[in-house]
Amino acid sequence: MEKRRSDCPALPPGWKKEEVIRKSGLSAGKSDVYYYSPSGKKFRSKPQLVRFLGNAVDLSYFDFRTGKTIAGKHKGKSRQRHEPHSKSGKPDLNTALPIRQTASIFKQPVTKVTGHPGNKVKSDQQRAMEQPRQLFWEKRLKGLRSSDVTEESLRAMDLPQGLHCIGPDPSEDCLLWAIASALHLSSAPISGQSTSAEKNPGVWINASQPPCRSFSVTEQHIREQELVVDRARRSLEEALTADTLARIAQTKRETGVKERRTR
Repeated sequence: MEKRRSDCPALPPGWKKEEVIRKSGLSAGKSDVYYYSPSGKKFRSKPQLVRFLGNAVDLSYFDFRTGKTIAGKHKGKSRQRHEPHSKSGKPDLNTALPIRQTASIFKQPVTKVTGHPGNKVKSDQQRAMEQPRQLFWEKRLKGLRSSDVTEESLRAMDLPQGLHCIGPDPSEDCLLWAIASALHLSSAPISGQSTSAEKNPGVWINASQPPCRSFSVTEQHIREQELVVDRARRSLEEALTADTLARIAQTKRETGVKERRTR
């Protein structure tokens, strides 16, 4: 193999580029490109360089094979939209909420503080702990219905009349999905959106609250709901008692038939 090593002006001082030309085999004439740091560490690919250099050098338009920065070179591949289907074509049954899959050149979110001594950049710990959430993600579930083991669609729940959905898809189904996920994933009170969000939901929407008008739960609402739950519990208790009595009667009949047959 023939090796050629030269300086790389696109990288910091001291970095070397090495081109190894193959002399034999089916790949004779082809070359492999490597880079060496000032300390002698070897790098075989551009992702390794990006991870090592971090934010010190912008390698967005760096061509790994030529070792030059090509201005105006953009990636031709467009981002594919994430659909709620897996690679096999089947619906994605993952119950986790969809989040924005936007990559960032920073290792963690940062905030530039202009009044800081030396105008340094420090990390925003509160922002780093929060995961970005996609707005109006409920539209992705439109047309889907839950079903039992026999694949029969279950009856949808009815929302109270005081809840009114706002946003690009003001349907009760979208609001029901949003409220159910908010109650399941957060322990904070559910109060709806502010009056500003009703005028322009795309700008003033609060991602931590479901897309509905502001509402409040009174003591009267709580007492009415307690009565509904109490009636449901009594109906369930009566059904279980009736089922138990029917099982006992069936067992007695089967025992009597067996005794008459043995006589």
